Amino acid sequence: MHRKPRLQGRPLWNVPSDEIYGQGHLACPGCGAAISMRLALKALGRRTIIVLPACCFSVIDGPFPCSAAGVPVLHCAFETAGASAAGVRAALAARGDDETLVMAWAGDGGTYDIGFQALSAAAERNEDILFVCYDNEAYMNTGIQRSGATPMSAWTATTPAYPGKAEPKKDLAAIMIAHRIPYFATACPTYVDDFLMKFRKARAMRGFRMIHVFSPCAPGWQVAEAETIALGHLAVRARVFPLLEAEEGGRVRRLNVDPPPLPVADYLRRQGRFKHLKDGDVKAVQAEVDRRWEELTARCERPARLDGRAPRKWRLPSFERLQGPRRLV
Repeated sequence: MHRKPRLQGRPLWNVPSDEIYGQGHLACPGCGAAISMRLALKALGRRTIIVLPACCFSVIDGPFPCSAAGVPVLHCAFETAGASAAGVRAALAARGDDETLVMAWAGDGGTYDIGFQALSAAAERNEDILFVCYDNEAYMNTGIQRSGATPMSAWTATTPAYPGKAEPKKDLAAIMIAHRIPYFATACPTYVDDFLMKFRKARAMRGFRMIHVFSPCAPGWQVAEAETIALGHLAVRARVFPLLEAEEGGRVRRLNVDPPPLPVADYLRRQGRFKHLKDGDVKAVQAEVDRRWEELTARCERPARLDGRAPRKWRLPSFERLQGPRRLV
C-alpha cells in the first residue's frame, strides 16, 4: 500500500493502492518497462497471467524460482508470444475460466521483428488475449542493436556512427489497425490516467487487444535514469509518440492528447543516442514526424482535453518549466 500523491488536497491520479508488481526486480533504475508493468497490473488486477518472450523483462522479473510479477508468468521463445498466449487462453477456456486475462508482454524485438509472425496470426484469428509491446526502440537486452522500432537517425550498436539508422520506424499502429482487431491503443506511463484507462478498457473487452507502450531505456537512449517521465512528456508533446485509440476494427479512431506541439529538437537533444545529428538531420526527422502526424490526424477524432472537459491553456509540468531541455553528452 502507498499514499496517493496529492496537490492542494486533491489526488493527482486515480491510481489503485494495491501493489501487485513486487520489489526485488532486476530492472535498471528508471526503466520505463518496469514502471509500465507496475501500472498495468494495477489496472488489470491479480487475475492475470503474463506470457514473456525473450526480452529485457524475462530478466527483469527475476531468475527461477524468483519472480517479482505477483501473478503467474510463463516464459516462452522469442518468436512465440502471440502463439503461447493463445495457448494459455485456450487452456483456461477448457477449464471453464473466462475471467483470467492472458497478457503477452513483449519488447519491440518480440513485436515488430522476431515475434511478428505469431502476433499477426493471433490478431488475424482474433484470439482473446491482450498483447502489450513495451517499446524501448532497440534490442536493449542483448547490447542495443537496431530493431524495426528504432527511429530514424538514432544511434545503436549495429548502425553507423553517422548518420545512425537510415530507415524510419515501422508504423505499428497502421499495421495492427489493418488487422481489424477490436482494440488498439498507445500509452505512456507519464500520462497515468490515460494509461490506466486504456488498460482497464482492454481488460473489459473480448477478442484481440493490443497496447503499444512508450518505454524509455536509460542505457540505450543515453539519458539519466531520472529522465524517464520527462521524456514521456516530450515524446507526446513533440508528436513523436501520439496517444491514440482505435476500436471496432479501426472504424473508430481518436487522439487522446492533442496539446500544442514542441519542436522535435527538444526531444532529440535530451538523448545521447541523437547527439551526432546535424541541423539538417533534425529537420529530416521533424519532416517525418510531421508527415506521420498529418496522416494520423486525417483519420482520428481530436479531443478538447485528455479528460474530455472544456479546453484550457496547456502548461508544461512544473519540473519541465524549471529544468527545460537537457542533453546528456
